[in-house]
Amino acid sequence: MVAVAPTSLDSPEDWSRPGRAFRLVEMLVVALAVATPVITYWFVRHQSNQQLFSPGVAAALLLINLLPYVALIVLIGRRIALQRTARSALAGGGRLHVRLVAVFSLMASVPIVLAVIAASIMFQSGIQLWGSERARAALTSTQALANEGKALVIQRWKSEARQMVSDMLETAPKVPERSPVFEDWFLRQTYFRQFYQSVLFRVIDGKRVEALYAYEAPSSPTFTRRVSGKVLKVLRDEDSYINYDSEVVWVVTPVDRSANLFLYVATPNNVDFLNRQNLASDRIGHEYTALIARSRSLQLQFNAVLFGVALLIVGIATWIALAVADRLVRPVDQLVQAAGQVADGDLSARVPTPERIDEIATLGIAFNSMTERLQDQTNALVTANAQLDSRRALIEAVLSGVSAGVIAIGGDHRVRLINASAIALLRNAAEQPVGQPLEALAPELETMLASGEREGIVQIASGSEARTLAVKVTSDEGGQVLTFDDITQQLNDQRRAAWADVARRIAHEIKNPLTPIQLAAERLQRRYGKQVDQSDGVFARLTETIVRQVGDLRRMVDEFSSFARMPKPMFRRESLLDIARQAMFLHEVAHPALRFTLDAPDPAPSLVCDRRQIGQALTNVVKNAVEAIEARNEAAGQGAELPQGEVHLTIQPEGDDKLILTLGDNGVGLPVERDRIVEPYMTTRSRGTGLGLAIVKKIVEEHCGTIGFADRPGGGTLVTLCFDTAMLASVALTETPDDAKDARPAMLTRIGSRT
Repeated sequence: MVAVAPTSLDSPEDWSRPGRAFRLVEMLVVALAVATPVITYWFVRHQSNQQLFSPGVAAALLLINLLPYVALIVLIGRRIALQRTARSALAGGGRLHVRLVAVFSLMASVPIVLAVIAASIMFQSGIQLWGSERARAALTSTQALANEGKALVIQRWKSEARQMVSDMLETAPKVPERSPVFEDWFLRQTYFRQFYQSVLFRVIDGKRVEALYAYEAPSSPTFTRRVSGKVLKVLRDEDSYINYDSEVVWVVTPVDRSANLFLYVATPNNVDFLNRQNLASDRIGHEYTALIARSRSLQLQFNAVLFGVALLIVGIATWIALAVADRLVRPVDQLVQAAGQVADGDLSARVPTPERIDEIATLGIAFNSMTERLQDQTNALVTANAQLDSRRALIEAVLSGVSAGVIAIGGDHRVRLINASAIALLRNAAEQPVGQPLEALAPELETMLASGEREGIVQIASGSEARTLAVKVTSDEGGQVLTFDDITQQLNDQRRAAWADVARRIAHEIKNPLTPIQLAAERLQRRYGKQVDQSDGVFARLTETIVRQVGDLRRMVDEFSSFARMPKPMFRRESLLDIARQAMFLHEVAHPALRFTLDAPDPAPSLVCDRRQIGQALTNVVKNAVEAIEARNEAAGQGAELPQGEVHLTIQPEGDDKLILTLGDNGVGLPVERDRIVEPYMTTRSRGTGLGLAIVKKIVEEHCGTIGFADRPGGGTLVTLCFDTAMLASVALTETPDDAKDARPAMLTRIGSRT
């Protein structure tokens, strides 16, 4: 870590007076932030709920509460900046934080406070219209109109009742009792004045009511309830009494108080009209009161929203200021720290590079490039040695596990690397072959290198017997790599198969005429033996000689036929995947430029077979695929851009009784005479014997299978081997001797077979 001198921000002497002042300001702001909400709450609670705040008062309340909290946010941002200053490795880094916080906070606070006050005043002005004197006067007029309408209706029916009493007194000063004329007049007055009910009654003893004349009189309980003692008591001082219910409006008017004579009239009540007037008047009053209360609440809520939005914007501005300060200061701080690490000898120090490139980022990139070059130069030798050791160990581990011989030689043809398989194949190799000349180990291989051949067949003397090696040479940096394997047994098998086929053909050609010759000799003996002079016995000896020689020829033909037949398969359940891997691995080692792949299901299927014969068949098929790819490359010529050679083998069961092996390559493809491809001595290669596929076909057929050829999509050949596993298992049970069922068949090498 780099030591940094204390700055003015860190010095107690420089911070003493400003520090105390800022602490006092912070305490004052906190006190105001606590006090202003309390004062505002007390003020709001002591205001009438039926009176709205004026725009000025609402804006003042908002401003009084907003300013302390804005200042508090700014001071909190300052505190955070000062804390980051303590962690900074740069001198004066905290000042930049504080300045940016102050600038961004002021830039955000002043406009937002002005905007909030303006928005509050505009909103409060709109709300104020709802509680204005004009709105209140309109509401009062509406209520007065409703009450006036109700009073007019009541006054009308009172007037009608009084007018009827007046007419009654003028027409009949003294009401005769039970006068038909007066009764008729009473009924007409009731009808013309549109009364629903009318009763002229007398009160007896102040309690009992006696009806004198009536028109549609109500029921006794209803009439008694409407003309109760309470009503009569009111009529002592009033000239009439009116009331209504949901059905009728009734009026009781005294006719002659001295005689306790009263008139009761009733008319249908306009329920809808009176109720609408009353309900409308009440509803408008209640709604206006609720509106004033909601408007007052809305004033407070709107101010609270403006308060929260203002604080949020100021807080975001402060956070942005801190983030920008970090973005500017952090790269320089990191650069100083990394420089200190490099000074201490740590060359792995790096500065993080931002996505956007600016001047500071360019400086960091240059610093990283410098330290990276220093580290690379320092660790180059160590890294190179480690890589060489790792590569050497890997190569030795791989080469020790392969059966093919591998020899790496330098430009001076001295052995640099040799594996155990090569030492075993070159049986006369020295105990320490590394460093020895190749000519001392295997003169035949040196001769092949001198001829410039890249691959070929080499015979070497191994004790009393000669061994045939298939050799391939590849160039390496400053030398060459030879890979080879023993194909002696494979060549012997091929020659044996060829001779067997020749013997079979010879046996076929000779065997056909033997029977007629023997029959002819015997016929001559029977027919002419008595006619010919037998004194010397020549004729008999001649015919016997012919018959005897024919028998000898027949035995010789039988021996040829027996030689032509393949060895009887020794059936046993084997892992087909292991056989396929063994067949492909040799070619994979001998031809590293080609790509060999093997696909099989999990778990891998097994097959009842002769392991040696199936391995020999697969080896021949893979060998043909490799030679087809090499023929394609030779036909294209050097420098031609060709896809990488590929040999792909797939093992796939089909149903419960079929097992299919498909081998594909991207070589030259099938020849024109593809129908004769499995015939003996049929070959398209200059060095081919024409017996490989014939042997494969014979092996597959003896294993209850078929072989097929097809063009591969995209170029190349597809060879399909299809085995009937059910039939093969049945044949194996019937043909395999009991003493051979547990015997292990001959093991295949990577190319051929060994016993």
